[in-house]
Amino acid sequence: METYTWSYLKKYPKQTKRLLGIDDNQLEQLIALGKLLHQKKKEENEKTKIRINQPGAGSPSLLAEEEQIVLTLVYLRHNISFQLLGLLFQVSESTAHNIFTYWQTLFEGELPPSLLEQIKKFQEEKEIVLEMLTDYELIVDSAEQAIERPSDYQEQKKYYCGATPAIRNRLGNAHQETG
Repeated sequence: METYTWSYLKKYPKQTKRLLGIDDNQLEQLIALGKLLHQKKKEENEKTKIRINQPGAGSPSLLAEEEQIVLTLVYLRHNISFQLLGLLFQVSESTAHNIFTYWQTLFEGELPPSLLEQIKKFQEEKEIVLEMLTDYELIVDSAEQAIERPSDYQEQKKYYCGATPAIRNRLGNAHQETG
């Protein structure tokens, strides 16, 4: 049985970019690479395995390889909990986690690392990268979170509406000038 997410992507391939961050052609290439890597991994495991049961005697996978790769990409793109990911793909939370971990480690050596991973490996190039990043603006999409209300009034003012001290000072000065 196909999951809704995979059925949706096959029916509406132009939505792949919005949902996964890559277009449908890139997804097809990634799936082909993933299947190849998965087959190699299975062959390597088979060489060292001591068998009690016949090959294929275990329980079948709940998701096809394509769906497992899409699950991994959904997690990477949206950073949702494994509980929600499991609900989306009709598997348990632990199965969603295991699937993600398997495909992440499988793709780790084959796909180009992110800029941050490259920095970790080459600390001497950190300054160059930091200089390159100064040309870019960082935009953070966030939401306010409730905090325990401080008992001191002056301390409470610091946290009112999430305004920073600099903004509060400007607002306070403007209010004093007009008042």
